[in-house]
Amino acid sequence: MTTIDTTPTLTITTHSPEETEALGERLGRLLQPGDVLCLSGNLGAGKTALTRGLARGWGAIERPTSPTFTLINEYRRADGSARFYHVDAYRLSGPVEAMTTGIEDVLDAPGVTVIEWPERIEPLLPAGRLWIDIETGGPGERTFILRPQGPRARALVEGLEG
Repeated sequence: MTTIDTTPTLTITTHSPEETEALGERLGRLLQPGDVLCLSGNLGAGKTALTRGLARGWGAIERPTSPTFTLINEYRRADGSARFYHVDAYRLSGPVEAMTTGIEDVLDAPGVTVIEWPERIEPLLPAGRLWIDIETGGPGERTFILRPQGPRARALVEGLEG
């Protein structure tokens, strides 16, 4: 029997890194502790630019940088009320190696988690998440395909549409 995925998606195209960050900022304002966002795209697709906007909209006091070599960066709000975790799974060989990095603690923590290269650790990810595929176009052009999985992720997409 064939299963048809009826989960609604939202597609948004930006035309510059600044527009990508602005999109992230809009979505970042909607984030709550426990939200998991998975950013999938080629090298240079704009994952870190989107994350900078997400963190700014969420209220991070530091400007995110790519955690490619540290694997996990943690950011906070001025009031210290919550954490924003930025994970880069690019250098991980898979879920088994990821378990040695503390990723499970991050996913269980009461914060927002943004994961670049999530396909490398997909078996570890929670069922409820917002998967964002990023496709590159012309110079500066990026297409973001938001695929919500679960009610909270659907609420994020609906909030972004509204």
